[in-house]
Amino acid sequence: MEKISKVRGTEDLLFEDTRKWHIIEKIILDVATKYNFQELRTPIFEHTQLFVKGVGETTDVVTKEMYTFDDKKGRSLTLRPEGTTGAIRAYIEHKMFGYDNQPVKLYYLGPMFRYERPQKGRQRQFNQFGIETLGIKSAQVDAEVILTGLEVCQKLGLKNLKVLINTLGDNESRENYRNALIEYFKQYESQLCSDCQKRLYKNPLRILDCKVDHDKEIMKKAPLLKDYLSAEADAYFNNVLDILINLEVEYEIDNRLVRGLDYYTDTIFEVVSLNKESGAQSTLFGGGRYDGLIASLGGPEVSGIGFGMGVERMLISAEIENPSLFDENYLDLFVMPLDSAVQNYSFKILEQLRKMDIGCDMEYFNKSLKAMFKYCERNKIRYALLVGEQEQANNTFILKDLVNNTQEELSIELLSTVKERIENNA
Repeated sequence: MEKISKVRGTEDLLFEDTRKWHIIEKIILDVATKYNFQELRTPIFEHTQLFVKGVGETTDVVTKEMYTFDDKKGRSLTLRPEGTTGAIRAYIEHKMFGYDNQPVKLYYLGPMFRYERPQKGRQRQFNQFGIETLGIKSAQVDAEVILTGLEVCQKLGLKNLKVLINTLGDNESRENYRNALIEYFKQYESQLCSDCQKRLYKNPLRILDCKVDHDKEIMKKAPLLKDYLSAEADAYFNNVLDILINLEVEYEIDNRLVRGLDYYTDTIFEVVSLNKESGAQSTLFGGGRYDGLIASLGGPEVSGIGFGMGVERMLISAEIENPSLFDENYLDLFVMPLDSAVQNYSFKILEQLRKMDIGCDMEYFNKSLKAMFKYCERNKIRYALLVGEQEQANNTFILKDLVNNTQEELSIELLSTVKERIENNA
């Protein structure tokens, strides 16, 4: 029979992996909750037009990377390639702009899908954590969003980071810059890749994000948006920078940073890892403000800001920089029956311990004592509970501390002592 393998660009997460994911997910959710972001769960697929309108019809995501299909009634649907657009759709559809508590602060965590060349930290099905603050334009909120992502990195033990920041300005600034880019690039149109030639008159900012033309000399001499900022947009950006300075957040202004999606305006940012073991500069998370996106999808004229963070990439970075983060063990204790005749007695003790909320398991295969101790060592289990025929006859058990190499015989009536020992040495 032909063996069917997993689809290219997807991964099976085995129990060794999911334990690490649980640790990272808990950190992410704890930070999001502390900053007062509330969880939103949107469908994994949406109407295709939502992403075309929201992400931008000239972006690589829409033109090359989306998983799109027709349902049985011929409607075009797409597996979500990013989280912001679906969150905005839900914000509008459920009239969150009318909630008493404003701004609305949302977070999401789940799988996204893009047809890209699979590589380390980037799969075709990947997981993304994102936050969105909707309904307000505020330099303090811009800083808060960046700080939320930085705290996740800090809790994961990532240290060698760089904040890259730029502004795309307001509508006036972008229009002025758009015209300047068209005037500049049209004289080099024949030197641009075919995709950029299509983008030139539709969305010239996308040319700056091109992976094919990125290193060409004409790109290095292209106009800079900072020279076309309106006075209002410039003042707003400087306010964001002042806040970061006051909070001692180091940053670098990257005038070529534009991000890969069409909806961004004003403040945009990326946080990259400079750890050499991660290879070239690796983006951990990035995002920005998006004035106009909510209105373009049928909502009110309000602003929003957010970021997306690839969980796989965060996991890889944490494994490199802070491997001890994953030393946590779910089991406090392992029950060791010393003879098959005491299996039922051992299992009764096991279930009593579980009712005390003690993480524990037992040996079911009558392995040798040496093999059972090896299992505890391999799985970093501190306590062993040994039961033989004599212990069963006397209604006792032996509790062994494998770290201090001490043991004591206790009556079954003193089973609560086990919990005390575990809590005192936690």
